[in-house]
Amino acid sequence: MTAALQARGLGKKYGQRWALSECNLDIPSGHVVGLVGPNGAGKTTLLNLAGGLMAPTAGEITVLGGRPGSGTAQLSKVGFVAQETPTYAGLTVAEHLKLGARLNPGWDADLAAKRVAKLGYDPGHRAGKLSGGQRAQLALTLGIAKRPELLILDEPVAALDPLARREFLQNLMEAVAEHELSVILSSHLVSDLERTCDHLVVLVDSKVQVTGDVEALLASHFRLTGPRRDDGSLPADQQVITASHTDRQSTFVVRTNTPIHDPSWTVTPISMEDLVLAYMERPADGNGHRALLEVQR
Repeated sequence: MTAALQARGLGKKYGQRWALSECNLDIPSGHVVGLVGPNGAGKTTLLNLAGGLMAPTAGEITVLGGRPGSGTAQLSKVGFVAQETPTYAGLTVAEHLKLGARLNPGWDADLAAKRVAKLGYDPGHRAGKLSGGQRAQLALTLGIAKRPELLILDEPVAALDPLARREFLQNLMEAVAEHELSVILSSHLVSDLERTCDHLVVLVDSKVQVTGDVEALLASHFRLTGPRRDDGSLPADQQVITASHTDRQSTFVVRTNTPIHDPSWTVTPISMEDLVLAYMERPADGNGHRALLEVQR
């Protein structure tokens, strides 16, 4: 199966600043992939490169086996919903669907009409009069009705209230199940990723910190709590992700594929939130600066 996205040495530079650098990434097809990281990590840049909206400064990227934006056939494979869930305020719902049909050769008019009817939208209603959640659902409809193989969503629910966010994600998962979409979903909200994603990419300071199947990642990361000891005293097969200490106690988040038999440790599994925060809290540069992630429940 062709990979959804592959990047090798990928970089994008704006002036003197690298928004993305040395990015090496393999995202498999057939998954809902959560892309998470703090503001400025390079998430939107990566997704814009994947969507063919800009060209890389360094390295290479392929999406579904082709160069992003390289032609009509390649563009038709990818649906893109940007962070502001773009719709045109002066156009009606029906006019949005007509525009989608004119711009996309593989447009599924029946699918679009059924989704609008299910959502209960008046086709003559102008998008500027819709709520934020309704505009997001309309943008999702446009993205799905072009019948892409890969749907890219750049923080589409960031500005929505919890109910609208839940409805959007529920509709997304229904579409994934019905149309066998691959999805890359960027979000700050770990709780949303926990409900929807089976593959994870954590991006910090423009570099991939960890990526993989969610179940496999959770099965290989643990929290160790016990008598104080130095980071370097742990076995070589226990990679320390984060460490914190008091005068008498140490707490580590470690990655390992071997059993932990040391009886001095209390060993507990971690959640996706714990996992993401652990990689966010790792020193991001030689000066020990740390990244912050918004975690909402």
